[in-house]
Amino acid sequence: MTDDDLVLEMRGIRKEFPGVVANDDVTFDVRRGEVHALLGENGAGKSTLMNILYGLYRPDAGEIRLNGKPVSFSSAREAIQAGIGMVHQHFMLIPVMTVAENIVLGTEPRKGVLLDEAVADQRVADMARTFRFEVDPEARVEDISVGQQQRVEIMKALYRDADLLILDEPTAVLTPQEASDLFEILRNLQREGLSIIFISHKLNEVLEIADRITVLRRGKTIETVPREGATEGSLARAMVGREVLLRVEKEPSEPGDVLLSVRDLHVHDDRGIEKVRGVSFEVRAGEIVGIAGVDGNGQTELIDALTGLQKIESGTATIAGHALPHANARKALDAGIGHTPEDRQRRGLVLEFSIAENIALHDYAKPPDARFGWLFPRRMIDRAKTLIREFDVRGGGPFTRAGGLSGGNQQKLVAAREIARDPKVLIAAQPTRGLDVGAIEYLHRRLVQERNEGRAILLVSLELEEILSLSDRILVVYEGEIVGEHTGEVSEDEIGLEMLGGREQAAA
Repeated sequence: MTDDDLVLEMRGIRKEFPGVVANDDVTFDVRRGEVHALLGENGAGKSTLMNILYGLYRPDAGEIRLNGKPVSFSSAREAIQAGIGMVHQHFMLIPVMTVAENIVLGTEPRKGVLLDEAVADQRVADMARTFRFEVDPEARVEDISVGQQQRVEIMKALYRDADLLILDEPTAVLTPQEASDLFEILRNLQREGLSIIFISHKLNEVLEIADRITVLRRGKTIETVPREGATEGSLARAMVGREVLLRVEKEPSEPGDVLLSVRDLHVHDDRGIEKVRGVSFEVRAGEIVGIAGVDGNGQTELIDALTGLQKIESGTATIAGHALPHANARKALDAGIGHTPEDRQRRGLVLEFSIAENIALHDYAKPPDARFGWLFPRRMIDRAKTLIREFDVRGGGPFTRAGGLSGGNQQKLVAAREIARDPKVLIAAQPTRGLDVGAIEYLHRRLVQERNEGRAILLVSLELEEILSLSDRILVVYEGEIVGEHTGEVSEDEIGLEMLGGREQAAA
């Protein structure tokens, strides 16, 4: 390889925050037309390194070269002008605007002082055809799927002539089919000569799409290896520094009394559309019931109804024989529900609050945090220290702002709070989204431990492998109805067919 093959070189990068060395002499480079994966545990320094490259942070030491020339960006605008595009894990789109309007925003073609909508639509349609994106330029962003929204983000970068694309956890919110479609798009971009930095926790995906893989651990570069010869086990070992159990080990369940009972439940979404249609099921003490389904088939509305966030139109839901109150989140929590929400930032945490304050959110008015109307901050802090240590929440202490944690550590913080509350029923929605292999291993073990201690667990996940390995029973939802129930061994193909309505169509 010659220096001409290198699009990006980052040498000796160091970045230190108060009490934390995020990057410690990191070396990383990207070749023209390759997908280079960046792996590491939550808090390993991946996002910090990319934020330095994108001009959001200034490095304390080190050098960055782009196409052989030294560069130093003081803003994202400068990075974009230099040909770097970044697609963040949480999309930055304006829902009420069209696809084309979002893509050209800030660089709009104009007819006088107004946006030339016809030209914008045509340019976006031409780009979609060139790179084989399937998006409608005139569709409103709020009306398209998550996978299509991600394509819009990528097209925004391409419209600004990016030739180095950073994708931060690009499959975290995608279904398996959408992830497969994304990989095809990335291969098309490669053929056009683009270079891609692919940040992910999913080892199987990295091995499928990456040409080379760099592993960071606690801020340091551990190794850079070609895809050939790498395995999930070897990458997990490099990430965590020890052997990692990639499969869940658990004894057969011993179900007890029914703790969650749902009967003929009907729920509408915010637009008045029926999303849960007559669902009935039970979850017993000492079992994990997994709900499998393609995103958007009523899982979100079902969870919201059970946790008091959405009105129940008809039907009943009971916790240990007591009816759940309708659309009252606090009473649902008091009744014995624990909830790790699928959107940790919007519903799981108050980002401006500290870790200690977030842990105390539900129970701040109860002992030991409070007594006779008096709040005891020292007790909140001590409890936070204990849970930070127990759940390995990295990136700060009790006084650290929750918004300053990485996405995976935010997820661990929510799980720590909900499990520590000792609920009768734990509703775990996308519990490992954004977590690295070490954290996933820990949380899976913890869920099995909670099951063994007599908790009823309702697991809702888009990760079919997670559903299959953790669940004692599996319910499959399609268009708001339960279309399959499985215990024991069942194949991914069988569940996948039901998730797409296949069995129902076959019966018809």
